[in-house]
Parts: sequence; C-alpha cells; structure tokens
Amino acid sequence: MQLNKYIDHTILKPTTTKEDIKTLCMEAVEYDFAAVCVPPPFVKIAKTFTGNTGVKVATVIGFPFGYSAIEAKVAETVLAIVDEADELDIVVNLIAIRNQDWAYLEKEIATLLPIARSKGKVIKVIIESGILLEDEIIQCCALYTKYAVDYVKTSTGYAEKGASVAAVQLMRQHLPANIQIKASGGIRTFAFAQELIAAGATRLGCSASVAIMKESKGQGSNGASGINY
Repeated sequence: MQLNKYIDHTILKPTTTKEDIKTLCMEAVEYDFAAVCVPPPFVKIAKTFTGNTGVKVATVIGFPFGYSAIEAKVAETVLAIVDEADELDIVVNLIAIRNQDWAYLEKEIATLLPIARSKGKVIKVIIESGILLEDEIIQCCALYTKYAVDYVKTSTGYAEKGASVAAVQLMRQHLPANIQIKASGGIRTFAFAQELIAAGATRLGCSASVAIMKESKGQGSNGASGINY
C-alpha cells in the first residue's frame, strides 16, 4: 500500500498564509502525496509550488457550512476552474439534507456538475457524515450515485465529529464501485488511517499527513511540520 497516494495534504484555516501554503506544497512534493487541498484564494500559488510534480491541487466550494446559494457555488466553481484547480471538494447544502429537501440538493448537483465536468475536474461532494443520521447518509449516497460524482467525502473537519470507520463502511455499502470515498476530519494517526482505508476510503484528507507518514515508517512524529493546521 502506497499510503502517500491516499493523502490530500490539507490546510484550510481562515488564517492561512502564503508561507503555510509553500510549506504544505513542498511537503506534498517531498512525500509525493496525491494532492494538496487549499483555500480558494491560494489555488494559483499552490499550482506554482507544485508545478509539474504530479501533486494535484484541490480546493473547496461552499466551505465549510454548505448553505451558500447555488449561484454562489457556481461562481466559486468557475473561479476555481479559472485558477486551474484540479479537484473540487464541494460542501453540499446541509440544511437541505436536514430538512429532507432532496429536490434542492438534486438541483444543486445538477447545476454544478456539468460546469466542472466540462473542464475535466474531479468532483468530491462533502456530506458531513458525522452529523447525519444513517438514513440521511444512505439517501445522499443514492443521490450522488445518480450523478456519478468521483468521490463522496465524509467531512469538512469543522463539524463536531469528523471521519469514522462506521460512516465509511456505510457509504461503501451504498455506493457503487466507481464512486470513491474520501475520509477527512480528525485523522491524526497511522492506525486510524489504516482503519479508514480498510473500511473503503481511497483518499484521506489530513493536516497531520507528515506525522502520519513518519509514524507509518516507524519514525514517530518528532520531525513533523511546525505548522498548526
């Protein structure tokens, strides 16, 4: 298992600096992570730091609460495409989920998906599984299966509960093989990363990525980055 290729090395703090982004990208290049995930204003600079290394640049849409209007998410999606983001992690409208407004959620993804697909972007929809009922997670899986998104993602990392093995297992049971799962939120140890992968996750959104890699190699976390992600 190439653990590094499961990882989206992430920093999404509202106080993020350019120096933070440079460090994040250099670490991602050093460890050959799958991607970096950065705030929208930093997509362009992250692209310059990652260059032609193969490390993808992901950004977020509607982050972190998901309740911005569809039109606002369209604008964010277009800007991310203009800035050359490779992957878009879209927070779905969580208020709509909680109010069982599946028609709104369908309109949302039906509007955003063609824009991203027209430019060949990878789409990850974030459903915030830690605050949803099992039936709500299952209904999300059914809806986003219909639209053939690339990934369903567990969490933003901003809710009271992040990724869990149980949520990943439930999602895997209710998603077809062609839709992958990204687990994120609270992944800080190699052991937990292994559990999530065993449950069916094929991407891990982590800010503790370097420490996890060092732990996986038996090096401990003493050499981890000093950035407080």
